[in-house]
Amino acid sequence: MTHAYEQLVIAREFSVRRSELTCPAHSMKMMAKAADSAADEVILDLEDSCAVSQKLEARRTLVAALTTLDFKGKIRAFRPNNIRTKYFYRDVIDVVEQAGAQLEVLVVPKVYTAFDVLFVDRLLTQVEENAGLQVGRIKLEVLIESAKALLRAEEIAGCSPRMASLIFGIADYAGDVGAKEMGPEQFQTFHYPKAHTIAAARAAGIDVIDNVTLQFRDLEQVRKDAVAGAKLGFDGKWAIHPSHIELINQVYTPSVDELRRALAVMEAYAKADREQGAGAIVFGDEMVDAATLRVEWKKICVARKAGLIDSKNQLVEPIRAAAR
Repeated sequence: MTHAYEQLVIAREFSVRRSELTCPAHSMKMMAKAADSAADEVILDLEDSCAVSQKLEARRTLVAALTTLDFKGKIRAFRPNNIRTKYFYRDVIDVVEQAGAQLEVLVVPKVYTAFDVLFVDRLLTQVEENAGLQVGRIKLEVLIESAKALLRAEEIAGCSPRMASLIFGIADYAGDVGAKEMGPEQFQTFHYPKAHTIAAARAAGIDVIDNVTLQFRDLEQVRKDAVAGAKLGFDGKWAIHPSHIELINQVYTPSVDELRRALAVMEAYAKADREQGAGAIVFGDEMVDAATLRVEWKKICVARKAGLIDSKNQLVEPIRAAAR
């Protein structure tokens, strides 16, 4: 059911990326577990998690995973090797030609400038054209993991209509700048690069994803990092283990009070538009316009993904929702 307010300011559905689970493409077992997880997006990795001796065989295993596993509606992504390696172009050609119809996103590592992204974009376009795929359907998520990339993050974020998100990569960034701390104090140590990445993504109107928690066995640290990331403005968080997913999803899902407010704001704005032709309203003590609506609408999209709001935009089991 389409509500009037859905036609006011929302030209597209938001992709929900609370949790992005990455797993090595050489392991069909791990990819199957990822496909069966509660992650919003699964990234099958040919880069850092695959040893050099495994990279060629991992390509074939990745294609088999995309074409045979049931990902249950998740965003399906893969990360090829660095564009400056001998593996990259064949990663893209082989995977997209054979499994492009089962793929929504290509995650680009080790980007330095917008030109790197445009190179990937053009190669991807050629492969899509030759494989009979819809040109431009496969989106790009780009890792910001070096000082050079960070200082060009605005250009990178806005350089291609394929751009879906920026991802902050803490390990490579720390190595690039010589930082020695990637533990519990990362939001203090890396506040600037994280905030800069968020601002660049927001200026371009795309998503922005926080880095993994490297202390992957410490679930309380995962939760704390997710809370800090959400407060700072990230849309979601990378995960390297399925045990992280539930915690991350809970943190990045709006509370029942936030959802009630979002629904009330949208209904009030729709009524004002319908009855008064107003482009801005006062809700409580706050001025609400089209920019505000996009924030509230995204909360509703996330809630739908989480099963907290039904197709009629009604809260489902508010008590259960509150518990989340």
